[in-house]
Amino acid sequence: MLQNRRKHVLTAYTLVLPFIAIFCLVFLYPAFRIAQLSLTDSTLIGDGAFVGLDNFRKLLGDRLFWTSLKNNGYFLALTVVPTTLIALGIALMVNRLSGRLQALILALFFLPYVLPVSVVTTIWLWLLDQQFGVLQNVITFFTGRPIPVFKHPVWVMPAIAVVTIWWTNGFNVLLFLAGLRNIPQDLYEASALDGATRRQQFRRVTWPLLWPVTGLVLTLQLILQLKLFDQVYLLSEGGPFNSSYVLLMMVYRAAFQLNQGGYASAIALVLFVLIMGLSVLQFQLLRIGGRR
Repeated sequence: MLQNRRKHVLTAYTLVLPFIAIFCLVFLYPAFRIAQLSLTDSTLIGDGAFVGLDNFRKLLGDRLFWTSLKNNGYFLALTVVPTTLIALGIALMVNRLSGRLQALILALFFLPYVLPVSVVTTIWLWLLDQQFGVLQNVITFFTGRPIPVFKHPVWVMPAIAVVTIWWTNGFNVLLFLAGLRNIPQDLYEASALDGATRRQQFRRVTWPLLWPVTGLVLTLQLILQLKLFDQVYLLSEGGPFNSSYVLLMMVYRAAFQLNQGGYASAIALVLFVLIMGLSVLQFQLLRIGGRR
């Protein structure tokens, strides 16, 4: 019996150790190095001299940091909840379909998700081009004139948010669809026998049982949208007038353009703490909301 227990423990360690090794190599060690470099004045390559908290004091006094933080918050407001609601609505509609039609519609919504960001941004730069863009006719209808949306300080962040929602929402639709299919049909049949309408079924059956998936989607979206970089860099490069400048662009600028590895590490560490703190806070609030 003791030999069997040792054998099971050895098997467990054999299965877990590869994950622990990879986790330490690609996450824990880089995180430790970033925390270490954030306390130095090092360049991109090299250790540098110890400066303590000077990089963080400099960051708190940097107007670009507060502008980037505000832009990140604005982008979260434009994407996290709207993306979740749109994905839920699409999933509810797709769930009513069946057979090949359902597979076709689902594939159409999921197709943008498999495209690389360079292709996505090229498509939308063409669609919203001020002179030749197909969607400029829609903008002209509402505003009376064509607008270079990615070069306009008011339009740039909403436009990037639209691109991001179109690009990433297919995965969220799949998550919601999986959640809907896990709800027993017996509950809908029993509620229908009790005279419940479709709206009442959604409020009393679908929404409570779908809440864990909703919490997962909201948390994933919060983390992903805080790490915004690719779309902004390719569509607007942070402009115009820093109106779309975000925290990861500050990291990129400090590290690869100004060769300030220590300062870039401090920004990255602040972003990491921000993502972790907001994710944990949102998860706890969603847990509390799910118990009601």
